[in-house]
Amino acid sequence: MTIFLCSGCKNGKTALALKLALALPAPRFYIATMLPADGEDRARIGRHIAERAGLGFTTIEQPRNIACCLETAGSGTMVVDSVTALLMNEMFPCSFEGEADPLAARRAEEGLLALAEKAENALFISDYIHSDAALYDDFTETYRRDLARLNRALARACDTVAELCAGTAVLHKGRFPG
Repeated sequence: MTIFLCSGCKNGKTALALKLALALPAPRFYIATMLPADGEDRARIGRHIAERAGLGFTTIEQPRNIACCLETAGSGTMVVDSVTALLMNEMFPCSFEGEADPLAARRAEEGLLALAEKAENALFISDYIHSDAALYDDFTETYRRDLARLNRALARACDTVAELCAGTAVLHKGRFPG
């Protein structure tokens, strides 16, 4: 089973994904894609670690080249948190200096779709920061456009698609396990 969860930032996607993953077969893997840049990021990572404490998840830190997780976690249930961070890491593999890698979105999409196709069970978490009407600089617009493309590709590929609105899951496709 494949599940795509999307919403605005800090809206309960991770908590829901963990709950849904517990209804799917073990072993269970939490694929962490965030590379912390500041104290806020480290605090978020700490909260996510606390959320899954005692739930039996094995954490795999995979900030890039997401398809590599199939070698370890392909036979279980994996929660990929998050598509948003994965794209940023692929765009800037060494630092935020210089030009963004123009092949990053394609590489991320290929890896994510490989997981969706080959993993026994996979849950993908993403933000929809691309939905406001403001205009941003070229870099930010490229990132938003590429994230929207990744989200659409995952929504097409996954069995279940849900959006979290004020912490409430709205199913757009499929069903939740259990």
